[in-house]
Amino acid sequence: MDQKKPKILRDFLIYLTAIKGKSKRTRDEYEYDLTLFLRFTLSVQQDKLEQIDTIEIHSIDASFFKEITLEDMYLFLEYCEERRKNSAHTRARKVATLRSFFKYLKSKRHIIEENPADDLETPKIGKKQPIYLSLDEAKTFMGGIQYSAHYDRDYCMMTFFLNLGIRVSELCNLNMDSIHERTLTVRGKGDKERSVYLNDACLKALKTYLEHERNKMKNADKNEALFLSQKGTRLTRQRIAKIVKAINLSSGLEKKKLSPHKLRHTSATMMYKSGADIRSLQQILGHSNVSTTQIYTHVENEEIQRVIENNPLNIL
Repeated sequence: MDQKKPKILRDFLIYLTAIKGKSKRTRDEYEYDLTLFLRFTLSVQQDKLEQIDTIEIHSIDASFFKEITLEDMYLFLEYCEERRKNSAHTRARKVATLRSFFKYLKSKRHIIEENPADDLETPKIGKKQPIYLSLDEAKTFMGGIQYSAHYDRDYCMMTFFLNLGIRVSELCNLNMDSIHERTLTVRGKGDKERSVYLNDACLKALKTYLEHERNKMKNADKNEALFLSQKGTRLTRQRIAKIVKAINLSSGLEKKKLSPHKLRHTSATMMYKSGADIRSLQQILGHSNVSTTQIYTHVENEEIQRVIENNPLNIL
C-alpha cells in the first residue's frame, strides 16, 4: 500500500477490505476520494490550490482531523462541482466516502469526539429510468454475435447477462466449480454469495461452450476461470465491455452506450414485466436493499395509456 499516504488512511483502507468486505474497486474509489479531500484541505490552508496535485499528505496525523469542520466538507464538494466538473452522482459518492471515513475515526479509532460528517447532506440526484433493450432488440443483439473461434463463449456470456441479470464483475469471477447442476454460485458485492437458477437457455449455451470451445482453449486444465480469453487467462471487465460493444455494432442495433450493465437492466426489466415479484427480483439481482430493485418497477407510458384505455368504464 502507498506509504506516501497517512497511516490513518492506510489503516482505514485495510479496515474496508479486511472487516467490511469491500471490493478492491470500492477501496480504490475511497482512497482516491479521501486523498483528494486531504490534498484539497491542505492546499486551501496553504493557499496552494493551483498546486493541489503536488501537495504531500503523508505527514497528516490525528490532530489534523480534529480540526476538520462540516464547512470544510461543503467547500470540498463545491470545488469538485465547480473546478472538477463532478456530477451529482460522483459528488454523492464522495459524501458517502467522507461519512464512512469520519464514522471510522470516531467510533473505531476514537480520534475525534464529534463527527462533522453526521450532518453532511447528499447532493440531490435526479432519478433515472434504467436503459434497457426491448425483447426484439435483445434478439437482434444476440443475432449480432459473430461466428468466430469464440462464438460459443460469447454467446454463453450474453445469454447469462440477459437471462440471469448478473453483474459483469460477477461474470468475470465465475469459476468452473461455480456450476452446480442447474444452479450457479455467484459472488457479488462484498463477497456475498448467492445461488442463481440456470434456465434451459443458459444450460444449453453453457453445455455448448464447455464441450465445443473451453476444453480446447489454452490453459483450460490449469485455469479455474469459467470464461477464458484467447491467451487462457480470466476475462476482464474491460474485455467483456469491448465484446458487448462489438456485438452491438455488428448486429446493426448500435444502441447508444450499450454496456454489460445495460444488459443486466434488460434482464431485470424483462423478468419484472413477466411477473417477477420485487423480492424475488432482489434475490436474483443480489441487491442488499430492495429500494435499489424498485427502479425496475417502472411502467412504460404506452402501457399506462393502454391500461387506462382498457378500463371497462371507458365508454362514450
